Amino acid sequence: MSPEVTAFFDEATNTISYVVKDPSGSACAVVDSVLDFDYSSGRTDTRSADAIIAFVKDHDLKVEWLLESHVHADHLSAAPYIQQELGGKIGIGDRITVVQDTFGKVFNEGTEFQRDGSQFDALFKESDSFHIGQLRGDVLHTPGHTPACLTYVIGDAAFVGDTLFMPDFGTARCDFPGGSSETLYNSIQKILALPDETRIFVGHDYKAPGRDDYAWETTVGEQKALNVHVGEGKSAEEFVRMRDERDATLAMPKLIIPSLQVNMRAGRMPPADDQGDVFLKVPVNKL
Repeated sequence: MSPEVTAFFDEATNTISYVVKDPSGSACAVVDSVLDFDYSSGRTDTRSADAIIAFVKDHDLKVEWLLESHVHADHLSAAPYIQQELGGKIGIGDRITVVQDTFGKVFNEGTEFQRDGSQFDALFKESDSFHIGQLRGDVLHTPGHTPACLTYVIGDAAFVGDTLFMPDFGTARCDFPGGSSETLYNSIQKILALPDETRIFVGHDYKAPGRDDYAWETTVGEQKALNVHVGEGKSAEEFVRMRDERDATLAMPKLIIPSLQVNMRAGRMPPADDQGDVFLKVPVNKL
């Protein structure tokens, strides 16, 4: 079955969110939503999420799932806000517990912060399945960028998060805590083992040199033939060498500090203090 996919591009974070609809009914899922955040002022905004909410309401859709491909380091999730407005269950990979343990220590969260994934409604593991109306989704555990990365294979479409980018841009970085270029290579092979005609929807796009327009849809066949990092049968050794050398030159994402604190809580802010104010921590020399 081929889901109906509508993309929402957020230029501030180069993130693509998706509404994935069962073609036989009104059920849908939202993949990798964005809560707008101005780091310089500490202010949030819901315009990106509101565009998704308006689309869902205008088309009389029913949100059954709010799917996170991983704990994003470059944008804040709007899943709780959309859930409040439209319903649905928030799902992520069960290895979120590893991410929570790692960054719970980085941000000195103490014992009040639960590290068992209980902030989410569903924790998926390899080979789990779920349904969006009559549309079946299958879960691939595709770590390497982070330990909790998932690919959601829904009908003939695969939502790969940050694991793969468009073929002319390549693959995800692997230098975050818990990341591994060798593990990422193996995860990518699982995606490339899907049928060649499988549609791939990426989580970000940055317009590779020579390309003037943003893009987010490709296929397994195109990735196998054209991906500049793993295409044409590049070996694990070639990939690991390239990826590690490249990652050593990259700066941290602009929103990594607020994003991790919020996203490891399923998109919720840290608890407010006695005056009702919310604060985000900035760990010094930790990342």
